[in-house]
Amino acid sequence: MPPRRRLLQASLLGLASPALMRHAAAQAAWPTRPVTIVVPFPPGGSNDLLARPIALKLQQALGGHPVVVENRGGAGGTVGATAVARATPDGHTLMWGHVGTLAVNPWIYPNIPYSPLRDFAPVALVATLPSILTIHPSVPVTNAAEFIAYAKANPGQLEYGSAGNGAASHITMAAFCDAAGIELVHVPYRGNGPMLADLIAGRLKASFAGAPVVLPSIRDGRLKGLGMSALRPSDALPGLAPIAGALPGFEVVQWHGLVAPAATPPEVVARINAAVNGLLGDADVKARLTLEGADAAPRSPEAFRQLIASEMERFRVLIGRAGIKAD
Repeated sequence: MPPRRRLLQASLLGLASPALMRHAAAQAAWPTRPVTIVVPFPPGGSNDLLARPIALKLQQALGGHPVVVENRGGAGGTVGATAVARATPDGHTLMWGHVGTLAVNPWIYPNIPYSPLRDFAPVALVATLPSILTIHPSVPVTNAAEFIAYAKANPGQLEYGSAGNGAASHITMAAFCDAAGIELVHVPYRGNGPMLADLIAGRLKASFAGAPVVLPSIRDGRLKGLGMSALRPSDALPGLAPIAGALPGFEVVQWHGLVAPAATPPEVVARINAAVNGLLGDADVKARLTLEGADAAPRSPEAFRQLIASEMERFRVLIGRAGIKAD
């Protein structure tokens, strides 16, 4: 090699090596401060109920390094999601990503300040879970087919609650009503907590909330579950038949996972993905997910990205048909 070329190559290597060394050192050192998982919803909902045990297990997988959950609700998850999209992309700030935040919000909030596919790096899908068609025991039906018949006989007389306009519980019930050809009265709340209280008290007659929200009250007999929104029976929900038995093809399943700011280094994303996929095989985690009505769903970051993209298109169509708009 000519002397000048060797000198140039050596100079370039000399310039590049410190940057490469700093990058490698940063990856090896992660995490260097507490890892924060932002749940962009108030405490008490399905996002919060699933995120907290996963955060605890992730902390254990990281040798006790702090992993904290921060609830930052507002605008159906938009406030917290925007904050995470703008956070430093170093793996220390993650978001508990939900079908609502990542696939629904772009179609119900005008001028949303983030793009699910542009502004986030999918890290790890954690769980899928059906919603449960749930009623107050005063409603004289025992299954989904009877509920549809009862609603048709009493159009506009049954009130159902949701966590808010555009929430998963709203969209799922809207899709159910559209498929069944029934008319219910929507009562939006600010979160699942107050909605659940009114449903238990009988001030509402129905809801189609995520399993973690309603399962405890179904199990103790205060509410009645009529069926769930997945196409196939779930091991986590024994005794609850798919609504598809009454409405062929009906399926609206919620999913949850972790995403990071878009420019988070791939090495950090891969490390978190491996840690999360590993803990999803843990017996305690599986038991906790089952308790909440959820099924573990380990996937690669790329497979998670494909899910987000396909669900965004699906809900664009569904929301357009239902005419759903946020407050």
